[in-house]
Amino acid sequence: MSTQSGNQYPPAVVPDRLFDDTEAENRWRARFHAPRISVPEWARDAPDANVYVSNASGVWEVYAWDRATDSHRRVTDRPNGTLHATPAPDGSAIWWFDDTDGDEFGSWRSQAFDSDSSTASKALPDIHDGYPAGLEIGTRVIAAGVSTDDGSELFAKIDGTTERFYQHSDDAGIASLSRDESLLAIAHSEHGDSRHPALRVLSTDGFTTVADKWDGEGKGLQALEFSPLPGDQRLLVLHERRGREELLVWDVRADTETELEIDLPGEVAADWYPDARALLVVHFHEARSSLYRYDLDTGELSAVDTPPGRIGGAGVRPDGTIEYSWSSAAEPAAVRARTADGADSVLLTPPGEKAPGSSPVTDAFVEGVGGRIHALVSRPADAPDGPLPTVFSLHGGPHAADEDRFSAYRATWLDAGFAVVEVNYRGSTGYGSAWRDAIEGRPGLTELEDVAAVHDWAVSSGLSDKDKCVVNGASWGGYLTLLALGTQPTRWAAGVAGVPVADYVAAYEDEMEQLRSFDRALFGGGPADVPAVYRECSPLTYVDAVAAPVLVLAGDNDPRCPIRQIENYLDRLGKRDAPHEFYRYDAGHGSLVIAETIRQTSIEVHFALRALGLR
Repeated sequence: MSTQSGNQYPPAVVPDRLFDDTEAENRWRARFHAPRISVPEWARDAPDANVYVSNASGVWEVYAWDRATDSHRRVTDRPNGTLHATPAPDGSAIWWFDDTDGDEFGSWRSQAFDSDSSTASKALPDIHDGYPAGLEIGTRVIAAGVSTDDGSELFAKIDGTTERFYQHSDDAGIASLSRDESLLAIAHSEHGDSRHPALRVLSTDGFTTVADKWDGEGKGLQALEFSPLPGDQRLLVLHERRGREELLVWDVRADTETELEIDLPGEVAADWYPDARALLVVHFHEARSSLYRYDLDTGELSAVDTPPGRIGGAGVRPDGTIEYSWSSAAEPAAVRARTADGADSVLLTPPGEKAPGSSPVTDAFVEGVGGRIHALVSRPADAPDGPLPTVFSLHGGPHAADEDRFSAYRATWLDAGFAVVEVNYRGSTGYGSAWRDAIEGRPGLTELEDVAAVHDWAVSSGLSDKDKCVVNGASWGGYLTLLALGTQPTRWAAGVAGVPVADYVAAYEDEMEQLRSFDRALFGGGPADVPAVYRECSPLTYVDAVAAPVLVLAGDNDPRCPIRQIENYLDRLGKRDAPHEFYRYDAGHGSLVIAETIRQTSIEVHFALRALGLR
């Protein structure tokens, strides 16, 4: 086995292999290496021209698919991968976002649909680099948002001339362009709360305001898409007027709206059918998602038959075929197509071997101080009776949720003999606005009350060995991991924190402006405004109480959880001679390189096994 050379911090151990058994070793690696693919996005006016992302090369990159000839071609080839791309409306070009080594700061580049990335050029040379804040490409109008430390700027290129039409110190972004390109919807937080944005629709002729919509404090609006029909100025919008995300159709020119009463538990999102007479609804409820067709004329809701699991993306083709991605905890993802007559088949099969399956998840509902907590529980297929070593895997976001979806990462922990518990703590999406917003004013500590309740249940139910519990997560989950180690030191035998917030004041100083805006809304202001809240909710405050061994992984170019504030935390651990290891890699907020993902996973699992005395 090798060790990472590394800085002044104890380097993480990189094992040559995780398992002595060759079959087990090959299986966990095969899940990561198995080629995966996203749902293709087709050009609006040339539906045979498609773009998707895949890891088939070993790195997540952009691919083009010409359906007329059924030819596939890799478009980008960058050392740290490329994830964001879209086709031009006429299918003549592909736009993709170009940053430096995963730092998310850069510009959009474009190239002819049938060319390679060596021919790509800066698509909007009159716009300076920054963090992306939305993009809409029309035939006459192109709108792009840019975020920097100075705030948000929105630009439009019309008939060859580029102008900045909006600037604000707080968060804003491009949302949707009408089909006839006369109206442009933007999201903004001029009211001071980027977590609950407002909407404004502008005329592209002079950028005067056509209409504004804001539902008031604590109630956000999200513009999904204008109608696909020319001359139809209806905008599909997500609102949360009744405490959860629901749909409305806003006729912008008439300034009238229709709230859609869809009688389903949980929350929904949607997109238009091509004829604009129906919506394809994605329904989220208790970690599963499903598809429905909603008829706008009759209000009829009809189910699109899919098995329980997670819908990873969906859209309706011009001929009415629904293309979607589906997976479950036990079954790897597949991109499928369901025709208008109900026939369902696999749409795209990436080259290479399919990923080996894994164990299913079951549901646990645990009462906590803030209400009922939903957790997903997985046990190794060959687990013995009795309590198991358990990893409590905390998702990022915090506006996200763990779902019944396939995860090579979760499967590796199971193969290593751990039970896995994924907690949809307060702050998670899919459980209503009150649950999502309950962390405001006291982030981190609120979520950990829910984690503690689930931990108590897992131990008392006989699932978990109380002396062999690991807390683990990345991004916001990494932040919660470090905070848990300091505020709940007797619960945890080890902690694994990927790209975490470790020193919140220093993180605020160095992070991208979009996240500073988010933090101001979450904490009730910046560190100068509410210093006591930042101090109370920062892992650095509790670093001297950390008793368990901790592994930290971080990217040099991370604009979300910057490296300096992580080093501040590690310095404090080092002064105490507290047991810790550090893995530093040359990328941003995670890696798009499969070999690097495998390396980090092996480091994490091996560290936990050693910390628990199992290796």
